[in-house]
Parts: sequence; C-alpha cells; structure tokens
Amino acid sequence: MKPALSLILCTYQRTAELGRLFQSLAIQNFRDFEIIVVDQNADERVTPFLDKARRSGMAVKHLRHAHPNLSTARNIGIRAAQGEWVGFPDDDCWYEPDLLERLAPCFHCTDPLTGVMARWAERDEPARLPLRLTHGRSRMFRDRMAVSFMLFFNRKLFAHIGNFDSRLGVGQWFGAGEETDLVMRALHAGASITFFQDAVVHHPWKPAGSGPVARHEMRRRERGTGALYAKHELPMHVIARGLVAPLLRPLLSGTITREFTNGCVTALGRWEGMVQWQRRHQDNPARWGRHPDGHVM
Repeated sequence: MKPALSLILCTYQRTAELGRLFQSLAIQNFRDFEIIVVDQNADERVTPFLDKARRSGMAVKHLRHAHPNLSTARNIGIRAAQGEWVGFPDDDCWYEPDLLERLAPCFHCTDPLTGVMARWAERDEPARLPLRLTHGRSRMFRDRMAVSFMLFFNRKLFAHIGNFDSRLGVGQWFGAGEETDLVMRALHAGASITFFQDAVVHHPWKPAGSGPVARHEMRRRERGTGALYAKHELPMHVIARGLVAPLLRPLLSGTITREFTNGCVTALGRWEGMVQWQRRHQDNPARWGRHPDGHVM
C-alpha cells in the first residue's frame, strides 16, 4: 500500500545532524510515511543512519545524485515519491513528535492545489500575519517566511506547476530562492497554502556571519533573491526596497560596521541576481519552472 506522505531528504556533508533528524522521525505519532534519501555524498556516511532507520521499521529509499544541486536532488525525490503528499525536511532539521499527527488530516485532501506549512520554532513570526498565504502578499515580500522544511504539498501540485527550478538554490550561481519561487508559482496558480501554528519543526537559526567566506556565501544567496525580482516581475517599489533597505537599516541604527558591510554585500548580490537573470533567462519559456523542451525541472 502506498504511504500517505513521502519525506524527501536531500543530504550533503552531514553526519551527526542526520541522527537527530532520524530520531525525531522514529518517534512520530503518525507513521504512514516513507523517507526518500537523495544522497549527494561521494562516501557512505549516511548508510549507518539508513540501516538504523530501517531496523526501527521506517520505510527508506536511498537514491544517489553525484552532482550537488539541492533543487535537482529534490526533483529526483519528487519523481520517486509514492505518497499522495510530500514534505522536504532539511538534513539538519528535526520534528516535534506530534508534527505529522497534527498535519495528518490534510494528507487526505486530494486537491492538487493544496499545501500546508508548519511553524519554524527558532524563527517565530508575528502572530498578526494571516494563516493563509496569498499571491498578492508574496509579490510584496510581506507574507510569512516559507522555507522548504516547513512545507508539505499534495504531490500532484508539481505536475500542475513544475518542480523546483534547478537554476536556483544551493549549489548554483543563484544560490537561494528556489523554495520562495515554488511557493510564488503555486500561489500564482491558485494554490491554497495554510499555516499551522501548532505543528512545529526545528532548524538552527544561523545569523549572518562575517569575514570573506561568509560574505561570499551571503552574496551567492542574495543573487537568488534578485533572480526572483526579475523572474516574477515584482513591482518596482518592492525591488527598490529590497536593494536600499539593507543599506539604510545599519545607517539609521548607527551601526556602520559589520552590519553595513553585510548590507552592501546583500544589495550587491540582489542587484547581480536580478541583472543576470534578465540577461540569461527572462525570455526563456522556463519562466515558471519548466525547461524549453517542456520537461519539468
């Protein structure tokens, strides 16, 4: 019998964190799920965790992907999934024991344009934000933060809108934005994505670092945000706010040190991402997540 839920776990260069995640899955009150591990490592570091998970009774599929690209790896997992619904735990997140139980009633919904979102415990957002995401607020970058490990979708959604855009995300020049892009495309297509306050997922919150390496990674990630400005043709005032605010905030707060430097890196990355997306991809039929040949990515 097919499971109700497929959890697509893409992993690269993690070890101890996987143990914490699998332990949280082993104690879930809701058990009707499979785990699809898309392994991007060249070694066998994940094998002991998978063997232990299987011994505990969990259904685990182990797939290999040789070239690290998080979006592509997730798409591989989507194609292998058997569940009516899919989720995307990060390899360094972990679930509260009742997370899947709280979301379980949603897993019986067969509407392809349906998604739900758990609460990220380490990054609480204002309670005043609406419980349902909208396309209008997402285009203003004023909606709830929707990160992949918080999201669960009816699997048929991907046949409707395409998969993750493999030009965006970890391992790419546009180093982030793939999950925001997916949510925006889903909302544009009329999807309903509801926030569940009592369904809790944990993920370490990593504040911006300093130094050349941290700033290089920040710049790469912000290129993804800039790509979204161009790909989704956001209003000019939203783009202007996104480019200017990282510089104004430290100036207004009087912190003309690391924060201002990071603001400059953020603004530069967003500008680069927007300009390069316009040059490389804006006239490409893949705008909403499909390759020019029609295959979903």
